[in-house]
Amino acid sequence: MLNFALTPTNRGKNEPSSLLDMYKRYPFITGWMANLKKTSALKDTFIYNDQGIKLHAYFVQAPRPTRKTAVIVHGYTDNAIRMMHIGYLYQHDMGYNILLPDLQYHGRSGGKAIQMGWKDRLDVERWINVARAIFGGKADSTTIVVHGISMGAATTMCVSGDKLPSNVKCFVEDCGYTSVWDEFSGEIKNQFGLPEFPILYSANMLCDLYYKWSFCEASPLKQIKKCTKPMLFIHGDKDTFVPVSMVFPLYNAKPGTKEIWICHGAVHARSYLVNRKEYTFRVKKFTQEFM
Repeated sequence: MLNFALTPTNRGKNEPSSLLDMYKRYPFITGWMANLKKTSALKDTFIYNDQGIKLHAYFVQAPRPTRKTAVIVHGYTDNAIRMMHIGYLYQHDMGYNILLPDLQYHGRSGGKAIQMGWKDRLDVERWINVARAIFGGKADSTTIVVHGISMGAATTMCVSGDKLPSNVKCFVEDCGYTSVWDEFSGEIKNQFGLPEFPILYSANMLCDLYYKWSFCEASPLKQIKKCTKPMLFIHGDKDTFVPVSMVFPLYNAKPGTKEIWICHGAVHARSYLVNRKEYTFRVKKFTQEFM
């Protein structure tokens, strides 16, 4: 089970296929992407994390100089390319700088296994500092929103509970799970008809042994209780992969400023596809108050 969950065949390693899929699903980004490539506006960079793992990200400057930057985090077995529709929202529609990391074991980044957002949070925090260097330089010269979908949303919530630079102003989480344990527990029942014990318990012990983190430790629900900055919660009401029921304990646990939008008719990670106009309106309205 551990191999099935954390080292699967990874579509996120195939960038050409990812790009074709994005053009098919979101055809309006085709011209935008072509223009970014033509003008050499789409750039990439590599860094190393504290474990010596090589990490990759794409970035694009805003159409006009701005202090506003979005760090955009992809989901499970996806990659930065598969978040270009959200990049379009922020860069094209809202005029932000954008930075889109490949998480460990995805895209052009290294890593031996998927980290389910837990160790990824530390990498994203490093990318936040890189974004400041790329787009601003000084600590107060750029403001940042972190926006994640699915596992990227879980990563975003895990980031939100840590101590962060003051220029990180708000978060958008779209269809994230309460904890890795809860998500795997649901999937082992739905996909295989199996109970938690003994398989999930054994896999959890092996994860701790091999990768130095546990399914219970990787808990956006626990992290979000420490979040002191505003957050927008988005979830599709037809989501069964990360059940929509998960968003309500997350929303209730978050102290301080927060908003929630349940997108009617959207399955997992498809709220933007189902209602692009409303999604854009909600994100723009929420972020502009804090950015």
